[in-house]
Amino acid sequence: MRPRIVQDDDQIGFRWTTASGQPTTLADLVDDDDEPDRLAATHLSALDDAMIDAARRFGALLGGGRRPTPPDRDDLAELYRSLDDACLDYARAVERLGAAPDARAGRIVGTAVLMSILARQPLDMLGPVPLDGELQEPTLGVVGGYGEMVTVDPERPWRGSRWVVRTESGERLPLTLSMLLFDSSGTNKDAARTEHVEALRAVTSAAARPDADAFDAACALDWLLYDYLMAHRDGPDSAEIVFAKGRDGDAGVVVAAAAASVAARATFDPALAVRRA
Repeated sequence: MRPRIVQDDDQIGFRWTTASGQPTTLADLVDDDDEPDRLAATHLSALDDAMIDAARRFGALLGGGRRPTPPDRDDLAELYRSLDDACLDYARAVERLGAAPDARAGRIVGTAVLMSILARQPLDMLGPVPLDGELQEPTLGVVGGYGEMVTVDPERPWRGSRWVVRTESGERLPLTLSMLLFDSSGTNKDAARTEHVEALRAVTSAAARPDADAFDAACALDWLLYDYLMAHRDGPDSAEIVFAKGRDGDAGVVVAAAAASVAARATFDPALAVRRA
């Protein structure tokens, strides 16, 4: 007998069991399995199925169409935790295998990250974005200036960075990658994507430092991931992630950043800490 996925009709998310029915994780299974790549592919398919089910059941909540009731809040909490578990488990498994996540893995994990963020939003479980309270509010109309990625604190790189418009008058206004790619003139889109991915890579690395503040790192990673993923949706009404042509290599950065975010949040989110013990 083989390990199997348990994914019942009313269950939020999924879980792995051994051939004897004992709970386990993908990361533990790949160590001793004869076909670890097959297990990793099965994990991604199960995660994809779980998200399709979650979109059907909780779409109005995730899209902000209605406010959650107390039972809804419990469901959203279980949803983000199950998605976070699946992302971290996959990242740890491919790391043990010495494999690089491909575009399919990046798309599925990226979509799971976005859904996790949307599930946490109505639960007030998202922290401040980088440079929160330090930027001016934009006025109506066209704004002249240029976009730049601004690092919050170079001496504490885990605090992250974000896109900012620096106007001709010296003001700093909030900017997103979506605005930069689709609403700005003269933008080198590939260079902007590269700079954003490098910012994600830098925070992911810094989050592992022993002196890093886990809360700051989690907030920075969540914002950079959210900003990247919102700019790479399949459409304005979709949460499915697609990579730009020639950017499949970004998948590994997304998977690593997703895992780093979950690991950081597990240090102060008791539910994640228990589930990752």
